[in-house]
Amino acid sequence: MIQLAGQPLPLDDPRLWALAGAAALVLLLLALLVTSIRASGRAARAAEPVAAQMAWLGQSLQQMAQGQDQLRGGLQQVSDTQANAQLRVIQTVEARLATVQQQMADRLAENALKSQVALAEMQERMTDTLHGQSKATTTSLTQLQERLRAIDKAQDNITRLSGDVLSLQDILSNKQTRGAFGEIQLHEIVSRALPRDGYQMQATLPNGRRADCLIRLPQPPGPIVIDSKFPLEAYEALRAAETDADRHRAGQALRQALRVHIRAIAERYIIEGETADGALMFLPSEAVYAELHANFADVVREGFEARVWIVSPTTCMATLNTMRAILKDARMREQAGAIRTELSLLHRDVERLGERVSNLDRHFTQAARDVAEIRVSAEKAGRRAQRLDRFEFDAEGDEDTPRPAPAPGA
Repeated sequence: MIQLAGQPLPLDDPRLWALAGAAALVLLLLALLVTSIRASGRAARAAEPVAAQMAWLGQSLQQMAQGQDQLRGGLQQVSDTQANAQLRVIQTVEARLATVQQQMADRLAENALKSQVALAEMQERMTDTLHGQSKATTTSLTQLQERLRAIDKAQDNITRLSGDVLSLQDILSNKQTRGAFGEIQLHEIVSRALPRDGYQMQATLPNGRRADCLIRLPQPPGPIVIDSKFPLEAYEALRAAETDADRHRAGQALRQALRVHIRAIAERYIIEGETADGALMFLPSEAVYAELHANFADVVREGFEARVWIVSPTTCMATLNTMRAILKDARMREQAGAIRTELSLLHRDVERLGERVSNLDRHFTQAARDVAEIRVSAEKAGRRAQRLDRFEFDAEGDEDTPRPAPAPGA
């Protein structure tokens, strides 16, 4: 129990607790007020040096602004001075560059002129050189085109011929058809390499033998025979041999067959005084030809000793080209008399042309003299007409002598 204002209040009375709370709140407010007043005083005392510092900073900023203005003026002056100096330097450099450019232009013009002169001389020399080379090249290309055209035609014919054949093996299996095949191939090669009157197929010799092809070469060496042979059976046996014994037997058979052909050609187609002192044996197969020269050199030497030269389609074409050159030289020699006759006629024609040109020159000279005399007469008639027009009848000496005739072409 508590006495308050003469009234007793129990401890659990709410009013007592409310008054206690209010009193505590008042005390708290008073304590906060006192604390705030003390803090304000301390803040005021701490702000005094800050204000002084702020004043000093303001003065420093003002001094810095003045220094910046002075620095700005100095920089402007330095910038103007530098700009003027750069302008003078640029003007000096431009003047020197203009002088150097002019000198360079003069030198370039001089060098260009020299280069043009040198280039013109070089072009002239190159033109002369190229003109001569172009003539030689044109001649060579023309001859090459003719030969290639002949080869192309031969290849076309061979291609068409091969397209009509069902099987080469069927043709070569029979000896007669195999011989016909070799003769046809030989005819194709010869007809493409030689003129028509330079050879004869299936020609009969004075001894009654018939040759596959006779090349009509002039003396010496004289006509030469080409006979086609195709030892296919022996070659196929050699290719099919599996053991050394089989290969040996097949090689002996091929060697024997070739020797028989060489002897037959030497005996039948080399006639002293009628044909050349040698003959050609044509092998229609490059494979057989290569095998012969690779492994049967003794047979090739025997052919040389018997004056029978073995050729394949490729080597036969090269040999025929050489024969064509021989035929061409022979025909040139045969036509030498006709060429001399034509040259003599040409010489007379040139002399006759010179005489006619001289006569024409005399006619032109006489015509020029006549024209000069006509001009003199026309001038005299003109002067007389002028005197009559002015009524001048004084006698004037006539100039009957004509003026000299001008030189021809004046």
